[in-house]
Amino acid sequence: MKLGIVGSGMIVQEFLPMVHHLEQVEVTAICCTKRSEAAGKELANKYSIKYIFTEYQEFLNCGVDTVYVALPNHLHFQFGKEALEAGKHVIVEKPFTTTYKESLELSRLARERKLFLLEAVTTLYLPNYRKIKELLPAIGNIKIVQCNFSQYSRRYDSFKEGRILPAFDPQCSGGALMDINIYNIHYVAGLFGRPLKVEYFPNVERGIDTSGILVLDYGTFKCTCVGAKDCKAPIANNIQGDKGVIHQESPASICDSFEIIMNNNTKTYVNENKGDHRMLDEFLAFQDMICGNDLEACYRYLDHTLLVSEIQTIARRKGGIVFPADKEA
Repeated sequence: MKLGIVGSGMIVQEFLPMVHHLEQVEVTAICCTKRSEAAGKELANKYSIKYIFTEYQEFLNCGVDTVYVALPNHLHFQFGKEALEAGKHVIVEKPFTTTYKESLELSRLARERKLFLLEAVTTLYLPNYRKIKELLPAIGNIKIVQCNFSQYSRRYDSFKEGRILPAFDPQCSGGALMDINIYNIHYVAGLFGRPLKVEYFPNVERGIDTSGILVLDYGTFKCTCVGAKDCKAPIANNIQGDKGVIHQESPASICDSFEIIMNNNTKTYVNENKGDHRMLDEFLAFQDMICGNDLEACYRYLDHTLLVSEIQTIARRKGGIVFPADKEA
């Protein structure tokens, strides 16, 4: 698998140190803007990446077979689309796209061409998350689900001073729902599927949600997902059933150890994560799917991605958060 990376930001810098664990992956090229070319060259030198480009079409023609799109949110769709049209497999950083319509278009292109298309979201691939799904019946009928991922952002300080970075920029499809609460949506939708009703109650400043509460109605139980970048709180996920609760004190992006606390107060501690790099499990899965030509598994994950994209699009629009891509939809 000859992997090409588009971008040189924080997520790329987090990804590259663990590439050596991916035995069938060779990072052969990196593409960045002219403004970030120096950073791209530094990464290329540090990790022995053969080619560096500042022109995307040249990058797509250099021999890579898989493209990892690690750019600001609003660029995911266009760069993913061009890679698929060039016959490349594509891995797109979360959030997959800005709108559900864009997600459907990428899905259509991939399936027509029998190409792999995957969203890089750690949650689904972590052993602890899979264990939670397995153990859900132990706590009985689900009544309440709460996910709180609140993490004060230093970029919010800049935002308050009038310097708007991509994380808080409506033009870049930023905001708390897209950046942080999206993990909670993956967490809940992966366990329980499609909700009956979606509502979003954001705190909005200058047209962007700096924090907000997402409410998902599943009929027999209710779910709240809190995502905040303008304040902090103890991070926790609680899945409450009529026999007990699954309690986890970590964000959905990490899915650390958790406890099962039954109504009689017996507790079971569970931790199946290996403690390795948080992105390793997802990229090992991507490697296995692409190198093993397992399109069936890929498209199952893609169906989940489409559901998450649909939920976030409905939520944003109900919350009055409008991006340029919404106006084109």
